Amino acid sequence: MSEPSARTIRINDEDVRIWEKGRGAPVVVLAGFGGLPRWSDFLERLCRTRRVIAPSLPGFPGGGRAHDRLDTQMDWLIAAHDLVAAAGGGPVDLIGVSVGAALAADVAALWPNLVRRLVLVSPLGLCDLSDPPLDIFAQPPGGMDVALTADPATYRRHMAKPDGVDELEWQILVLRANEAAARILWPLGDTGLRKRMRRITAPTLIVMGEADKILPRSYARKFAGGVGGKATVKTIPGAGHLADLDAPEALAKMALAHCGGAVTSASAAARGKKKSTPARAKPRSGAKAKPAGRAAGKKRRAAKRR
Repeated sequence: MSEPSARTIRINDEDVRIWEKGRGAPVVVLAGFGGLPRWSDFLERLCRTRRVIAPSLPGFPGGGRAHDRLDTQMDWLIAAHDLVAAAGGGPVDLIGVSVGAALAADVAALWPNLVRRLVLVSPLGLCDLSDPPLDIFAQPPGGMDVALTADPATYRRHMAKPDGVDELEWQILVLRANEAAARILWPLGDTGLRKRMRRITAPTLIVMGEADKILPRSYARKFAGGVGGKATVKTIPGAGHLADLDAPEALAKMALAHCGGAVTSASAAARGKKKSTPARAKPRSGAKAKPAGRAAGKKRRAAKRR
């Protein structure tokens, strides 16, 4: 697996990393709990047919300490908007997972012209007190691994220390990512999204893991009924809350089917078009085309007479 290219943009005077890989129309991915300590299998499958742009959320791996001054929900939404807009090239397909889905939904609601199609995977952002999500921040040590993926080892592998990073520094980065998630979702995961969901007009796919231990199944219906545009709900058997880690192939197929896996950028499409051959002019009505041989013969006879 080749490495993605990396660039940064400034958020709150901090460099925030943006990974990019693949060719075609852009699809932006906002990750869930833990962020993107490494390029994932899910992203790799997407970039086979699309240009994948994966920004780090502030405070998550690659996001520095840009979360320190994001004090309100609007602060977070402006930061998320800037990360999505950095993809460039007009409306993009946007995929959000878990906490990233909460931000992606709000970006689509507040800046509808920025999002062409929307995929929300295990989306947070709503809280029904009669059927609340699991409080992820109240889990005992090791409990987050169990809650987030169907197989706890899957999350541990994803969050393993990258090569070349100091062990103590990595532990601090993981704690910082959890702090950033808490700033977005505290205390019960209710971001006020319910009041803005009707503004979402992009065709929306909502994907739930069948074994999600955090989000009750009823939330798929709440999201589907709340958005203003057309919404479709799909479930991945055996996947937990972070379906992108548990079932990368199945989720990528669903997302690409919704967004269009074979879509190419406008410039690539233009380069691929064949130049048309100009059609030969037809003779005017009633006119007879002169055979080339007859004209040549007249010239030879005239030359002999001279």
